[in-house]
Amino acid sequence: MPTTTPIPRGPAPLAPSAPAPTAHRRLVGDDVRVPVAGGGTRRYVDLDTAATSSAAPAVVAAVTDLLPWYSSVHRGAGAKSQVTSARYEAARDVVGRFVGADPATHQVVFPRNTTEALNLLAFRLRLEPDDVVLTTAAEHHANLLPWRRHAQVRTVDVDTRGTFTVDDVVAGLGASPRPRVLALTGASNVTGWMPDLARITAAARHRGVLVVVDAAQLAPHRPIDMAALGVDVLALSGHKLYAPFGAGALVAPRALFRDGEPFLVGGGAVSAVSGDDVVWADGPQREEAGSPNVLGAVALAAAATDVLDQGWDAVLAHEVALVSDLDRELASVPRLRRYGATGTAARLPVAAFNLEGTPHALLATRLSVEFGIGVRSGCFCAHPYMGRLLGLTHDEVARFHADVRAGRRDRVPGAVRASANRGTARQDVAALGEALREIAATPERDRLYRPTAEGWVRPTG
Repeated sequence: MPTTTPIPRGPAPLAPSAPAPTAHRRLVGDDVRVPVAGGGTRRYVDLDTAATSSAAPAVVAAVTDLLPWYSSVHRGAGAKSQVTSARYEAARDVVGRFVGADPATHQVVFPRNTTEALNLLAFRLRLEPDDVVLTTAAEHHANLLPWRRHAQVRTVDVDTRGTFTVDDVVAGLGASPRPRVLALTGASNVTGWMPDLARITAAARHRGVLVVVDAAQLAPHRPIDMAALGVDVLALSGHKLYAPFGAGALVAPRALFRDGEPFLVGGGAVSAVSGDDVVWADGPQREEAGSPNVLGAVALAAAATDVLDQGWDAVLAHEVALVSDLDRELASVPRLRRYGATGTAARLPVAAFNLEGTPHALLATRLSVEFGIGVRSGCFCAHPYMGRLLGLTHDEVARFHADVRAGRRDRVPGAVRASANRGTARQDVAALGEALREIAATPERDRLYRPTAEGWVRPTG
């Protein structure tokens, strides 16, 4: 009888670590110290998590475990290739379950991030120039610009608080011509506000409109059940979900990708090629030309598993406390102006604000240089939304576009954004409040800084 050599399995795929539920979750880099003005160092306070998150230790462990087994996927007979392929495909299953997708109808594709996912989707939907995509003024550029390339965009506007109602969306859905797609955010990256997805998706599906949700901000903070919500397509980024290893996810109906050319073409996306013909691969492989980011996909799946291991109850309890802390600390700062809705449960721990008399970029620089606190300043890749929150006129928008073209980025309007997640300790929010109160009390220190083409600096010497 012929015998075969057993193939090593490698590390067990995505084994749960089952830690005891806790509120604040430590992340890699929590203990980093940075230099501050006046000498010495401080522990870095990361309040820029809406832009990107630090890695979860479980994610680093999953990547480290796979590295000795890393090889090409789907193309090798060797043991390492088979282990790598198994882990890569297992990652699809984990991510699909994490967002509540039905595996019988939906598939998971691994692009680099949400932006690439939505560009891929906009291309693959094969929209006609006269087709309408309904979106909102609260969107990140990733859920706005790809649609402009392929269709007509109809926008649901926001009020002065940066919110819109279900009725506002229904009015957009009911306008003629009927949109083919509704593309909206699950949570604003500027204000943290969350629209009522369940009621909005119900209205869209009743009218036969495809529902696409940008979940880049939502996924790290709230449980998602695509099937229950009626969401057709969902995109997210690993780097915002404690997995900064260069992979995101596009979760979409298999039928959308059954026919037609993929967004990217090349090796891996094909089954056969001749001088004048090509047979495209089936399933998600068609959408993943080239050597895929296996480590990124495994990292993303490990991050999803880690969140589920911690338990959503613990995550949500901590975030409710962070929202309350942010509101209380910011309300105590003289001359500080908030943007967006406050005092509502439908918010993530994100806040946008300005300090009267201090340019937003200078305020962010002072927080970093003097206090070791990292925040974001500007328009947060959501320029139309910020324009509405700031109350900019058409002429003012045209003026700052002209300034940008002239290289005068120091004149661009914007705000400061502080954002937190499950890796944020409550004392970090307290540190922000203390720093802002000191900055508000010492406006004369603004003169220690000077503007440059790229931002504010504090000269030494």
